[in-house]
Amino acid sequence: MALDGNWKVDRSENYEKFMEEMGINVMKRKLGAHDNLKLTIQQEGNKFTVKETSTFRTIEIIFTLGVNFEYSLADGTELSGTWNLEGNKLVGKFNRKDNGKELKAFREIVGDELIQTYIYEGVEAKRIFKRA
Repeated sequence: MALDGNWKVDRSENYEKFMEEMGINVMKRKLGAHDNLKLTIQQEGNKFTVKETSTFRTIEIIFTLGVNFEYSLADGTELSGTWNLEGNKLVGKFNRKDNGKELKAFREIVGDELIQTYIYEGVEAKRIFKRA
């Protein structure tokens, strides 16, 4: 799949506002905006392995399309949900464990960029990655 490979964050759109809506404090928002995030994505059939490396942590997430799994954001927010493939777009639907509210996430290739979109409580943000 086209998502496979190594990606480095290039720029963000409305990311601080999104983090604010998520309840992330101002100090963590400032740090999060400059996390130097890198992704390594590998797909084998319906199984994905995503390695996230940033200034703050390195984690490996393994998930199968359509199968519920648990995940913690860099700020410690715990989520439960699934990723599914809709056309060439990964669509994630997650619920926060602390308040039950939904976080949607999308990953898709547009041109030569990986666009990662988040939507929480009506606030949309994008992180745009270039191949590393």
